[in-house]
Amino acid sequence: FNSHIMKHIIKNISAVLLAIVLFTGCSKETGPLTDVKPAIPVTVSNAIAYRPDPTISTTLAATDSIITIVLSIPASSKRTITDISKVALSNSFAQVQSTGTTGFYTYGSKTINSTTATFKTSLREYYLAKPVSGTNPAPTVNKEQTFRYYFKVTLDDGTIIIPEAVRVLVL
Repeated sequence: FNSHIMKHIIKNISAVLLAIVLFTGCSKETGPLTDVKPAIPVTVSNAIAYRPDPTISTTLAATDSIITIVLSIPASSKRTITDISKVALSNSFAQVQSTGTTGFYTYGSKTINSTTATFKTSLREYYLAKPVSGTNPAPTVNKEQTFRYYFKVTLDDGTIIIPEAVRVLVL
C-alpha cells in the first residue's frame, strides 16, 4: 500500500471507532432540568386542544364566564385522587411547587376519592386574582388568558403529582 491509501484507511477506522464510542457512551440523563413524567398521568379530560399544554375553553359572557377543568387519572392505575391541595394561577410551576400557603385558589371539597376531580372558577375570579394590566389584558374572543392554572394533586397512596399547566381560551 502506498502511504496515501494507508492514511485514508486509518482515518476511516478512527471515524468509525469515534462514532461507536459516542453512541455507546450516551445514556438518558434524568435530573432537575429533565422532563420526568409521573408513573400515573393526570390528564385534562375536557381539553379542546393542546397548545402544547392542555387547553380548555370558556365563553366571554356579560356577567360571569365559567371555567371548568376536569383532571383525570386512568382507572387502570388502581389509584384515586383524594385531594387537590393547591391551585395556582401563574406563569410557571414555581408557585404551586412552593411551600407557601397564600396566593392559591380554594378547591373546596377535600373528599374526592375518584379518578376525576373537577375544578370550577370564572373569568371574574381570574381577574380578581390577576387584575387587568399591560401584561394581563382584558379577555377577548379567540385569545388565551395570560396566566395558566397549576394543580398539586394527591393520590390515595400519598403520591403527589403536579400535572401540566392548563391554558384557558376565551371563545
